[in-house]
Amino acid sequence: MDIVLRAVVLFLFVWFVTRAVGRRELSTLEPFDLILLVVLGDLIQQGVTQNDFSVTGAILAGGTMALMTVLFSFLAFRFPKRIGPVLEGDPVILVERGRTIDRNLRRNRITLEELAAQARINAQIAHLDQIEWAVLETSGQISFIPSRS
Repeated sequence: MDIVLRAVVLFLFVWFVTRAVGRRELSTLEPFDLILLVVLGDLIQQGVTQNDFSVTGAILAGGTMALMTVLFSFLAFRFPKRIGPVLEGDPVILVERGRTIDRNLRRNRITLEELAAQARINAQIAHLDQIEWAVLETSGQISFIPSRS
């Protein structure tokens, strides 16, 4: 039972860390970030199982993590208005009618250069004033709706 409790606590820790890091950073992993995630996974494994190297311990830890993932997914699906925004976040408007919303850009640590590059790469938009809406989705991707004019 100790392994299950440790797995629940560390699952919540990992969930909190990923929410604190920000969705934009997680959607564009650099090689160093990937290495950091692998190392973090190993450190968490050691914290969950301690010195228990048994198959039973591994199944309990892995099963608990999987169960917590399914539980969070179900809660976000079942209670989309109340729990969904807490677990998955809300989309954030970055550009409205050609004007950037600097407060939202700062909060999500997105520079104007990054936004412009994403507009060029993903939507073939040359200038930010050609954007009707730019939305940072919960997945970390930025959606662009070009102006009609």
